[in-house]
Amino acid sequence: MKRYFLLLAASVALVVTSCTPFQVKTDYAQTAQFTDYKTYQFRVDDLKINDLDKDRVLNEVAKNLQSKGLSASQTPDLIINLKASHKKIEDIRDDRPYGMWGWGGPYGWGWGMNRTWTSEYNRGSLVIDIIDAKTNKLVWQGIGSGINVDSPKSKQKQIPAIVAEMMANYPPVKK
Repeated sequence: MKRYFLLLAASVALVVTSCTPFQVKTDYAQTAQFTDYKTYQFRVDDLKINDLDKDRVLNEVAKNLQSKGLSASQTPDLIINLKASHKKIEDIRDDRPYGMWGWGGPYGWGWGMNRTWTSEYNRGSLVIDIIDAKTNKLVWQGIGSGINVDSPKSKQKQIPAIVAEMMANYPPVKK
């Protein structure tokens, strides 16, 4: 009975964690020694977003880096370069109503009508580049997209979630 409960719990956890609204990808340099890195400094030249969102992103990335044992420094081991962008998405949905070929259901006479809905929204992306300060080479990159940038309430929830999802893969587990 215990074994079945554990199997059920593991299945539920897998389903819950795989149902994320974000698309997250990470990559890293195989030769980088991530255990040697202890300090970081932000570079935000490419982070062209409003100040509220900039503070959200910086705070979340800093919180995640500190939870991994790194600390901010003026003479860093790592440079954290952040970039943000967004693009307009147009969703088109075409529905055929029940009774498409008949009046009062599929068995009557006449034609039904198609209904088409369109919606436009902006989808945001965030890129976290982690650069070795000594060699000036990229050692880790996280790319996350799917942030609803049109809604302030959504951004308040989604920015921490997407940063956490990306940073879950830092430092990478070498295989």
